[in-house]
This record gives sequence, C-alpha cells and structure tokens, in this order.
Amino acid sequence: MKIEVQGVRKRFGELTAVDGVSFRAAEGRIFGLLGPNGAGKTTTIRMIMNIIAPDEGAVLFDGRPIERRDKDRIGYLPEERGLYRKMQVGELLLYLASLKGVSRFDSLQRIDRWLSRFELADCRKRRVEELSKGMAQKVQFIATVLHEPQLVFLDEPFSGLDPVAAEVLREAVLELAGRGTTVLLSTHIMEQAERMCHELLLIDHGREVLSGTLEAIKARYGRRSVVVEFDGDPQVLRRQPSVAGLIAYPRWVEAELAEGFSPDEFLAGLVGRVSIKRFEVMAPSLHKIFLSRVGREEAVHE
Repeated sequence: MKIEVQGVRKRFGELTAVDGVSFRAAEGRIFGLLGPNGAGKTTTIRMIMNIIAPDEGAVLFDGRPIERRDKDRIGYLPEERGLYRKMQVGELLLYLASLKGVSRFDSLQRIDRWLSRFELADCRKRRVEELSKGMAQKVQFIATVLHEPQLVFLDEPFSGLDPVAAEVLREAVLELAGRGTTVLLSTHIMEQAERMCHELLLIDHGREVLSGTLEAIKARYGRRSVVVEFDGDPQVLRRQPSVAGLIAYPRWVEAELAEGFSPDEFLAGLVGRVSIKRFEVMAPSLHKIFLSRVGREEAVHE
C-alpha cells in the first residue's frame, strides 16, 4: 500500500499544527517522519489515519482517498498507549485480532510466535496492568502487527524500551519492510531513524525542514565530520582552529571540520594533547544535521 500526502494543513484555533506537509511512502520502505516534540508529527499521522480531517490538502492510499475497507489493512501504534489494563495479555491480543477479522486459529499461532520472539511467552496469562512499561510496549506492537497489515504507522515505538528490546523491535520492523509492508516511523530519536529509514521528512513547527533519502540529505546538508574517541580534556578539541562545531559525549566527540581544513590538520593539533583511541572520518550524523537545521538541542541520544 502506497501513501501520498499532498499539502495537508491543520489548525487548532490560532495554532497551525501542520502547515503544507507533502510526502510519499512506498511499499516495502520505511519512511521516517522526524522532528522535535510538538513539531506536528502525531497530528500528521492522525490526518493520514482519518482520525482527524485536514483543513486543506489530501491523503491518498494507492492513489485514492481512504475507504472503510482500508482500515483492516492498517496497523497503528499510537504514541498514547491504549491497552485494556485489566485483561490478560493472551485474551487481549486474541480480541484485538478478531476485530481485524483474523481467525482464532491464525491468531493463536501468531500470538505464540510474537510472544516468543519478544520473550513474553510467560506473560500470556498476566494482566496488562502487571507488566512493566517496556513489556506493555512490546504487547502494543504485537497488537499492531498481529493482523499482518500492509501499512504500519509507528508513533514513537521505542519509548520505554531498553537497548536489547529496542534492537529486537528494530529487527522486527526491518523484517516487516522486507516482506513488502509500508512502514511510517515517527520518532525524535535520530539514531534509530538513521539505522532504519530509507526516506526521511524532518518537520519543525508543522513545516518541512528537509526531505529525501538519508544519503541525499547527508550529501546536501552535511559537512565533513570526524569522530574522535579519546582520554583527556575535551576543551583541547574545542580550541582547535580546524573545528567549526562539536558535539561532545563523555569519552568521544563528533567534530565538524572548518572550511579549508583537512582531517590530517585536525589530527596534528591533537597529537600529544589527548590520548586518541579512535579517529574516524565520516559523513555527519543525522543528529548533527537535525541540530543544524532545527537549531536547538531536542533530538534524543540513546
């Protein structure tokens, strides 16, 4: 199922939440809808889902407006989780699958497979309210894909997950796309988007900031960057004339080289001043491009 969003706008009183956003999401591809909190990502998804109607513009599914029969072809993981807390996990998943027209036989097989994959087999008879936030998030994802939809919307799917669970979920999403599912991923975690998405749209204050494939975005907006892992005073790196910008972490930095300076010149300025563990020339990270375009520290590092 292909999605085409054509110049959608949505206002709430004096606030324009989404202002003329357009993009296409193709079958078997993961499309990243990115932006800081409050950028308009969730409002855009709700318009695509026909939960709310756009004031202007159109949303097309396979070249036509959404129809009632399309709903069973769609899986939606909302940012606000919506599980029945008093129900047992197995009963809940069986019930939600039945709403999408899945037979009991198929549902039971799929539930077993997904619970095992997410290491939740022992939780089948536990009530949702007894689960941790991360466990409930995995159950919510299973409910989203149990009917094997052709189009999946994931709104901040990694919220509440530890790194191991996040990696299992990432692999599951990549597998969905590999089977031809269209995936629309909304997130403000740039690292996950960079590892998963084929195409991206970054919005801020409801407007497009940049869009395209990850490779094209890096080629267009990024400058040469150097990753340096080291022991020593990070201020030594900040004082280098070859550095135009720098994002610092506890033991490493991502430095943007100033115009006219080479990586060799940057390295020469560090020798003897810090103990270098790793020095790597690379394309700028999506996080760094995000900061340069949006202009404020709102992307999240894992």
